[in-house]
Amino acid sequence: MPEWTKEQKSAIEDRGGTLLVSAAAGSGKTAVLVERIVQLVREGCPIENMLVVTFTNAAAGEMRQRIGEALSRAAREE
Repeated sequence: MPEWTKEQKSAIEDRGGTLLVSAAAGSGKTAVLVERIVQLVREGCPIENMLVVTFTNAAAGEMRQRIGEALSRAAREE
């Protein structure tokens, strides 16, 4: 697991509702969102109830792939 900054950890762990993650390129936004989604699924939130929006189709495809891989790893660990 990566070492998260205070801000990244806050975005991953916040459960107050809607969350907007905005940061510069290469700052770890996708990794943070993937980790947040994996944790939410582990806590029992159905992935079908989540809305994750990106700015490009390419980014959406990358996010979809990374989420799938992360959920597969999480399932094997449990």
